[in-house]
Amino acid sequence: MNKYTYNMGLAKTEIFTVEQNKIALFAKVFGHPARVAILEHLFKINTCICGDLVIEIGLAQPTISQHLKELKHLGLIRGNVEGTSVCYCIDQKNWLKMKEVMLHFLNQDISKTDCC
Repeated sequence: MNKYTYNMGLAKTEIFTVEQNKIALFAKVFGHPARVAILEHLFKINTCICGDLVIEIGLAQPTISQHLKELKHLGLIRGNVEGTSVCYCIDQKNWLKMKEVMLHFLNQDISKTDCC
């Protein structure tokens, strides 16, 4: 299983293309405001952050950890162990890949003007 596939049970992801599954997973990760806030904060500080996300975001440490796990699983962030802390930052390479996939999808234009 690569980082873009999940066993979504009844969703039957295997009948969809790899690209469709990627788009759905990226959309899922952006579907929670805490993950959006974490990403925005990481972009704002433009460096690795160790530990103060709980204060910045305002959620409990286990909740923040779960959201970081989701972001890391998709490869949008990476974490490095420094002492007793894990420091997180945006994975620029994977962020650019995600943007390419999402922009390709979002930049599709509607060509028919006579639709309902």
